[in-house]
Amino acid sequence: MSLYTDASDPPVTLDRRDGPHGEVVLRRRGDRHEIIANGCFLMDTSDGRSERLLVDAAYDALAAAGKRDPALLIGGLGVGFSLAHAAANPNWRSIAVVEREQAIIDWHRTGPLRQISGDALADPRSVILHTDLLDHLRAGPDHAERYDALCLDIDNGPDWTVTDDNGNLYSPAGLAACQALLEPGGILAVWSAQPSAAFEDALRNAGFTGVRTEEIPLARGVPDVVHLAVRPA
Repeated sequence: MSLYTDASDPPVTLDRRDGPHGEVVLRRRGDRHEIIANGCFLMDTSDGRSERLLVDAAYDALAAAGKRDPALLIGGLGVGFSLAHAAANPNWRSIAVVEREQAIIDWHRTGPLRQISGDALADPRSVILHTDLLDHLRAGPDHAERYDALCLDIDNGPDWTVTDDNGNLYSPAGLAACQALLEPGGILAVWSAQPSAAFEDALRNAGFTGVRTEEIPLARGVPDVVHLAVRPA
């Protein structure tokens, strides 16, 4: 998820939907596509570096710990970079993506974002779960598969949420639910537009270990980051 976009190209609205969580818009700006939620720029197809690092950072941490054939849950389909990158790695055993907006799912299955995610969606390891991430987490491990990695890319960071209720995800209860869906030794990776010392403290207070933040250098502006934490074995 990159927050940089070139304002010199006027945007063209391709689709606009009103859903249970507000308005979502797909726009084309030059040769890129953008997703806007409730008037807030979420992401575009200009780069994908952040999404790739989000997935790779989780996988590399698991590999370093000797975990093989891991199962991955991605929170947020977005423009599809995370899913596509994960599917390009044959070592993921399964790849589930939670997406609450039907419009975004449609843009990938039959719309212009299919060019990014089409091959990944056809991968038998991949599945899209049309539900709210918080609802999926609240179901708990008794009703959902446990995962070795949980990669979250649904906001502009824990301090900059798309909707107010998303703040619950980064609360003590939300982080406890994330931990419950992870296997022992599992990795939580959270994308953010900026580092958050308060979120690092929240992860430690929730019982995660190995909390660290990796920077993602960008061509312009401050680096994006990925917050990483481990569920204790």
